[in-house]
Amino acid sequence: MCAHMQYSKHSEDERSESCRASCLAGSGGAKLEAHSEFTPGAGHACCAQVRDKPPASRPHIQLAKSLRCAESLRPAARFIPGGLAYIGTTTPGILNDGETPLRRVRIKPFRMSETTITNAQFRVFVEQTRYVTEAERFGCSFVFWQQVPEHIESSRGVVGTEWWREIHGANWREVNGPGSQAAACHEEHPVVHVSWNDATAYAHWAGARLASEAEWEHAARGGLGDVKFPWGNEEPDDTATFPCNTWQGDFPNNNTAAVGFTSTAPARSFEPNGYGLYNMCGNVWEWMSDEYSNTSRNAKARS
Repeated sequence: MCAHMQYSKHSEDERSESCRASCLAGSGGAKLEAHSEFTPGAGHACCAQVRDKPPASRPHIQLAKSLRCAESLRPAARFIPGGLAYIGTTTPGILNDGETPLRRVRIKPFRMSETTITNAQFRVFVEQTRYVTEAERFGCSFVFWQQVPEHIESSRGVVGTEWWREIHGANWREVNGPGSQAAACHEEHPVVHVSWNDATAYAHWAGARLASEAEWEHAARGGLGDVKFPWGNEEPDDTATFPCNTWQGDFPNNNTAAVGFTSTAPARSFEPNGYGLYNMCGNVWEWMSDEYSNTSRNAKARS
């Protein structure tokens, strides 16, 4: 899990106090399912353990907040115009996500990184701050069953989502578990196994902040208005239409990989949306600044 970085419209002098970072990679961003509509929000990472937001006394969080990257990442971020934005939908792909109704909210202009934060970018952060992620502190994280190395003979799953396996030693470097770094941790791919706290710490260091759900969805639509996907309304499929990196085949048993990837794709892949942002749908889940709240007016969705 990682995130696109969001930069508020402040001067460089104000940035250290008024901006927080936006490194997405939790379940709050674009959905993995090929046929779901926009359903962002700050949920839990698919492959990172969950802990409450940290108190100010947590030293590794405070250290990251006290340091700044040597070179501002803001100039390379894309400008996202403000205005009256569409949020939600009238035709939810997944009822229980609580994304109804379609509504309009006013958004201020901001900047957002073109891609999710990559392993290469996160590595610089770790080297400069000596930050230790929560997956490393917990000693484990969750890996999709098909990516678990053969030498790991046993693992635990969660009832109902058995395809995610608890693997000791899995973290942002050892993506699939111990001994997998060389084969699975690609510099240009999104960083994964990062918690909300990790993403927030990176964001502080980068002089930015996590985007809100409304900001993220506004940016994801790319200026197209009330559409289902960042590119419009055309549905992805398993044979010919591949606008993003999603599963093809019988989930979770058989992935035909017709799109060309069996796991994550490079952060800068597929066509960008109208705002120049890559992979705002598919590939990895992304973190938001907000906590998840089912605000749907649909009683069945709230139950």
